[in-house]
Amino acid sequence: MHAPDPDYRKVVEHGFREAAFLSELGISLVDCGPGWCESSLRIAPRHLQHTGVIHAGVQATIADHTAGGAAMTVTPADQFILTSEFKIHLLRVGKGDALLCRAQVLKPGRAFHVVEAEVFAVADGRKTMISKLSATMAVLARSAA
Repeated sequence: MHAPDPDYRKVVEHGFREAAFLSELGISLVDCGPGWCESSLRIAPRHLQHTGVIHAGVQATIADHTAGGAAMTVTPADQFILTSEFKIHLLRVGKGDALLCRAQVLKPGRAFHVVEAEVFAVADGRKTMISKLSATMAVLARSAA
């Protein structure tokens, strides 16, 4: 995939670093490239629901923001991304020491990008996919912000 902004990595890094909610949760950027983005989270008790499994809201947050990061890698410098809609499939109970997320742009466009993200729980060195997000990301002019 083509990255129209040669500084896309700095833009994605800034988006992860400056998002207060991500910082509060502990989500961090792992890496990114044209059309993809990866992030991680070390699981703590605050990430669990009352039954002891990883909260769906935590899964949705890491998947949504990582999908946005992937979308930014194929977005021109004078534009930015906002999530227009997403659907998340919670595939199995989330248990583990960490979450890894990888998002991939399926189709970039001038007005919208279609992106998918997969969330994996890591336990005892094994990765298990626990959720999958499909999203539409709106491409907006920075002057609209």
